[in-house]
Order: sequence, then structure tokens, then C-alpha cells
Amino acid sequence: MNQGHPQSVVDATVQSLADRLRVLSAAAPRTIIGLCGAPGAGKSTLAAELVRELGPRLAVVVPMDGFHLANQVLRDLGLAGRKGAPETFDVHAYVATLRRLSERADPVVYVPEFRRELEESFASALAVPREVPLVITEGNYLLLDDGAWPKARAYLDEVWYLDVDERVRRERLVARHRRHGRSLDEASEWVARVDEPNAAVIAATAPAADLRVRFRDASAGRVGSAMPG
Repeated sequence: MNQGHPQSVVDATVQSLADRLRVLSAAAPRTIIGLCGAPGAGKSTLAAELVRELGPRLAVVVPMDGFHLANQVLRDLGLAGRKGAPETFDVHAYVATLRRLSERADPVVYVPEFRRELEESFASALAVPREVPLVITEGNYLLLDDGAWPKARAYLDEVWYLDVDERVRRERLVARHRRHGRSLDEASEWVARVDEPNAAVIAATAPAADLRVRFRDASAGRVGSAMPG
């Protein structure tokens, strides 16, 4: 585990990262790896590509986004306009789920899934069988040293921070919001008002990562291409 020392950024492909995961997962019955980064860094896309490379018998993804508070709860708390900030997640439920995944006491652990087209989470939507040795969990605040978030970090064997060109990342975010119904002006306003302040908080946690990765899409020959997650 990194103790906060500065790290160089490593260019990597899905294949090289998958090879690292194979080595890590061979050392224990269950290994939990975190993918961290700002909104639009490509976490969910990289996680999905790693599972495709490794196969579902070896790896499964548990997204932190599944632990978003429901929209009605956010409205009741006055947080609807800050969705995506640390306080808009049920971090205690996330920690409890990581504990269950780490302990492997249950034959299967069902976890929630966030469906972006509906902007809501659905309980027990994803299954993690006990025999799957590698869990990849991806989210914004895996390295946050505040509140209950360090309890989540304690269950992660490694956390990788995804670095990406800031202009590209912001363009992805605007495009994502537009795909889900916002106008260009609305999408740009949300990115500036909500996503970018969150991104600054997340970026400050990067030195605590075990590995800082600049993902290289080998098929396209350029860094971090076509990764909206």
C-alpha cells in the first residue's frame, strides 16, 4: 500500500494491467482492486475491459456508483444539485459490502448497480460468487481520507488512479450528460458547477494511489481513447 509518496504515471494497456491482476489474484482466495479517478477518467470502461480480458470466472466489477443515494433521498436532504459529491453516497453500505466481499463467508454477494440512463441505483442487480477470486471496484472517492471513506480503502489490496488529459475528460463529461437528456448549456453548467469541484477533490487524493495509470488504447494507438466512464 502506498504511503502517500509521489508516483510517476505509467502508460499501460488492458493486457499489461490484466497481467498485473493475474499475479495479484494468484496470491489469495480473494483480491479486491480499486480503480479511482475523476469523473470522466474512464474507470467504468477500463473495469469492463479488464473483466472481458480476464473472463468472468476470474474477475467481476462492483461499481461504487451503485451506492448513490436515491434521487428522492437526495431531494429530501437538499443534495439533488450536488449528486456525485462524497456525501451523496451511502458509504457505510459500500464499506459493509466490501467487508462481505473480503470475508467470502457467503456463497454469493448481491450488489447494487447504478443505471445512468435512469440516474438511479437498483439493489441486488449484480452477483459476486464466492469462487470468483478478483473483484474490481471503481469509483471516485476510494482514496478520500475523510469520514468513513478510509474504511473502504482498508479492504482494497491496491488502488490505481487513472490519469487523463483534462480537456478530454471534460469533453467526455459534457457528452455523457447530453446523452442522458441535458442540453449543451445544461451539461456544461453541471460539469462546471458539480463535476469539476468533485474532480479537484479527487485529484488531491492521487498521491495515495498504489499505481498511477495513463490508460493506452492499443487498438487506437492513443492514450485513453473512447473511454466515457
